Amino acid sequence: MTNLSLKTAVLFSGCLLSSCLLFGCTSTEDKINNLLQRHLDAFVFVEGGSFMMGNPGGWSYGKDSLPAHKVTLDSFSIQKYEVTQGDMDLFMEVTGYVSTYKYYDVRRGDAPKRFVPELPAAVTWDDARAFCQWVGGLTEQTIDLPTEAQWEYAARSRGGMYRFATDTGRAEAGVNMAVKAELGIHDTKALPLPPGSFPSNPLGLYDMSGNVIEWVIDNYQPDYYQYSPENNPTGPLKAEKLDFFGVIREYKVARGGRFKDFRGNTTVSRFDISSSSMASETGFRCAEVE
Repeated sequence: MTNLSLKTAVLFSGCLLSSCLLFGCTSTEDKINNLLQRHLDAFVFVEGGSFMMGNPGGWSYGKDSLPAHKVTLDSFSIQKYEVTQGDMDLFMEVTGYVSTYKYYDVRRGDAPKRFVPELPAAVTWDDARAFCQWVGGLTEQTIDLPTEAQWEYAARSRGGMYRFATDTGRAEAGVNMAVKAELGIHDTKALPLPPGSFPSNPLGLYDMSGNVIEWVIDNYQPDYYQYSPENNPTGPLKAEKLDFFGVIREYKVARGGRFKDFRGNTTVSRFDISSSSMASETGFRCAEVE
């Protein structure tokens, strides 16, 4: 089966909802309604404002998090939790959506423990957007991936000086953030934790440091912070760049941290990942424009 367009997916799910009214709800319908309600309930309102986005000094090893620069955002809402694999599986089941990752089924077969329902969904950038927009289409809300600026502003509890998106702003292994995987980033058997396993940041958001790297909507360019506009930045127009093998690929930004790391899981850490890639540490949460 090929990928359905987002419009087709929304219409298909909408027909399922209508059928419930005519012929009675099914267990699948109940699951969809439950999913939608949980996702709407999970949105946290974030009042807009200004902050200094990026590395203020010593918070990240990446040069692409420099320079710190003033950003002003309108109000928005963002979800408390990372989207789970169980919810992603239900979306794919009822819409017929197929992951854009070429080896998705192979990856699931090779690492079944990573794809259990309670863990964060492992997805490509396109998969993440499709899910958020599907929820938005069914609920008539403007829901999508957050921008990079929205993500950082929320992780830092409206732009405060929080190096880590924890309850204290500090990283305490096993207390407010997961410990580093035994073999670090090379530990192929390491797994993320179920969303909400540790205390939230002061804004009420969970796992924005140290669980999975979260896709945001922006294209990636390493020098973007040097020319980013102040008001509601949405990333550079160009996403293409050469990968390690000299192949031109489309790269997107992912933010946060990963369960295979620890000290690198700061609120200003940036990752450039091919939009068609899917790793065990890639996940997402949705945002809504007010």
